[in-house]
Amino acid sequence: MAVEIRFTAASVAKVRFAVSPLGETVLALRILLGSAGHAVHQPWVRSARPLLAGERELPLLRALIAGALPSFLFPVPEERLPSMAAELDLLRATEEAFFRREYGAVVRVPDEEVPDSTAVLPRLAAALHRCHELLIAPQWGRMRALLEADVGRRALTLVDGGVHALFAELHQDVAWDGGQLVVHGRRTPQTVCTVDTGGHGLVLLPSVFNWPNVGVDKSPVAAASIRYPAVGVGLLWEPPPQALTGLAPVLGQTRAAVLDALAEPLTTGALAGRLGITASAVSQHLGALRGAGLVSTRRTGRTALHLRTERANHLMGGSAGKG
Repeated sequence: MAVEIRFTAASVAKVRFAVSPLGETVLALRILLGSAGHAVHQPWVRSARPLLAGERELPLLRALIAGALPSFLFPVPEERLPSMAAELDLLRATEEAFFRREYGAVVRVPDEEVPDSTAVLPRLAAALHRCHELLIAPQWGRMRALLEADVGRRALTLVDGGVHALFAELHQDVAWDGGQLVVHGRRTPQTVCTVDTGGHGLVLLPSVFNWPNVGVDKSPVAAASIRYPAVGVGLLWEPPPQALTGLAPVLGQTRAAVLDALAEPLTTGALAGRLGITASAVSQHLGALRGAGLVSTRRTGRTALHLRTERANHLMGGSAGKG
């Protein structure tokens, strides 16, 4: 199915980016509960699938996620980097009529057999929270760094070349034609679905687990949204460098990961985001690594940039610049 997204002049000015931990959790579950997913994800699938066996809401998750996905599972983030908790609040706030329509279409039951949203959404939100903590949170630092890097790259394209340049390189199935964006389907290309942004704009969400495909919300409540494959997903599940593996038992996993990340200068906040830990925890690890002569810090005003030292580079097998 091809999807045509129609823009007004106002909605073109409202094109923005966001990263969605809820969306990635749902798409990861789709891979684990069904046959979807590219071979690039198999290293993660092999370790993650056994962890899901004890989830008590598996029947509910299978009913809503294993096949076609209801739009209420993908509320459009209100900010660029929302928390999982904020997105689950949006999920729980789904309007009753919208929930009933989407639930009935996915589960394929008549309207009179659709349960009230209050009987489903709290259970669903709790299950998705547990799955996120179990399956996604341990990897979220690396995932978020990859997704944010993609957003930064696309944002520069938008600034330099406008929306035409942005959509031209977004994905091979996406084409910009005047005031209309067309996402070409591969299974039934002769069928066309039209989505009107209605002046609300378009949110572009880079994705790990939708890779290598493009996903479009065909029933947007407000802003339209497109999930596109982030650049670099193929490298995400590669095993850590041998030097990093050898250092982890000595330094600890987190401090070894800090050294790996500091092949380039990073702030404390950037390190925290990349590793998925708090800034205060990063500061403690940096203090220990500085004391050992493995990290240097340069301050400019209120900003501190950290970089691993030559001693650290030697410990990591001379891998300067390869982290």
